[in-house]
Amino acid sequence: MEEMRIRDEVFQKVKQLYSLRKKNDFVPGETYIQYGGTIYDEKEICRLVDSALEMRLAAGRFARQLEKKFAAFLGVKYCSLTNSGSSANLLALSALTSPKLGDARLKPGAEVISVAAGFPTTVGPIIQNRLIPVFVDVELGTYNIQVEKLEAAVSEKTGAIFLAHTLGNPFNLKKVQEFTEEYGLWLIEDNCDALGSKYEGRYTGSFGQLATSSFYPPHHMTMGEGGAVFTNELRLKRLVESFRDWGRDCWCQPGTDNSCGKRFELQLGKLPSGYDHKYTYSHIGYNLKLTEMQAAVGLEQLKKLPAFIEARKRNFNRLYAGLKKYKAYFILPKVEAEAEPSWFAFLLTVRENAGFTRNELVRYLEKHKIATRMLFAGNLTKHPCFEGVDYRICGGLKNTDLILENSFFIGVYPGINKAMTDYIIETFDRFFQEKLPQAELVLA
Repeated sequence: MEEMRIRDEVFQKVKQLYSLRKKNDFVPGETYIQYGGTIYDEKEICRLVDSALEMRLAAGRFARQLEKKFAAFLGVKYCSLTNSGSSANLLALSALTSPKLGDARLKPGAEVISVAAGFPTTVGPIIQNRLIPVFVDVELGTYNIQVEKLEAAVSEKTGAIFLAHTLGNPFNLKKVQEFTEEYGLWLIEDNCDALGSKYEGRYTGSFGQLATSSFYPPHHMTMGEGGAVFTNELRLKRLVESFRDWGRDCWCQPGTDNSCGKRFELQLGKLPSGYDHKYTYSHIGYNLKLTEMQAAVGLEQLKKLPAFIEARKRNFNRLYAGLKKYKAYFILPKVEAEAEPSWFAFLLTVRENAGFTRNELVRYLEKHKIATRMLFAGNLTKHPCFEGVDYRICGGLKNTDLILENSFFIGVYPGINKAMTDYIIETFDRFFQEKLPQAELVLA
């Protein structure tokens, strides 16, 4: 009883502290409008403190609760938490290289179809696993893979397709799935920027044999750091967790022993018969687990996720309504007919011969306290890290190169309110008034 009383006092103090720190004032032109950030209240802090008071640092009951609830949210069987979305991508692809998959495994030299217009850690695991990325160009507007070029990209070496739903905008899952089924390929969905997006009424992240999420602060929910791998196949779940947990063959939960009932009865590899299964390693793995305190925060964030998703959609729609009059100057975002995006950001591409450059507009927005970002790497193959890397391009990357030169995004995250979106639109208006004479301005 005394312990509970003290804990309640601690939580009350935490709530008071949060209330003192809470600031919501927005001053146009002075308050910097971030493209993303952490949205939380006293509930996350209390849950974090609750975990800290137990001093259970390694993943435990909060992590197990979050894995179960997250899987239920997406409508998949299994969720395996990890320390970042990038690690989730590494684990998902590494799992497919396991000898335990037999002839279905991805062997060194196998090809994986992807795109170069995106974040590097979608493609990085392909190279890190001694596989060959094959790059296909993207559509302008959706910024997703040109599905009509998949047929030309496939070869006898192709083993998988690994694609992100660009900035929350689902790629054509119907055609990609049909293609993977026709050729017997693995499909990994990088869902890190698309949590809450839907395709044909289903959440993205539930279509591929494997899918990933990220909980870095700009994403749809956060634990500060953190990620997850999703699957409906128990064998893939165990492979993911083997690579995550040092490469061990054992799948016992922390603090449990002998789940298989054969801890001292197996003979694997060249080990002596009966060698302790808890110290038997079937893969060259990592330690990519998250902490219990991260999971504690995640449990509260998951409760807020539906509201976060709606806020992102609302902000996107406000920006679209305010900027569509400039469609003569921008390629505006567009969406597949079956898709319902949970937007990560609002992406614009400055048209050629617009009368201004992307950099001129970006500098203007930043000068007026509006955060901007490129479409991540733009074209990965142009970066220093790709010097000496073995990869293949199918059909050229014309649109990817245009994105590299002309595309950028602004934020739609829940920390942006109506006053902020109004200010963003007004700032675009002022840019056009200053940059282009009224006689030349073409409005929709």
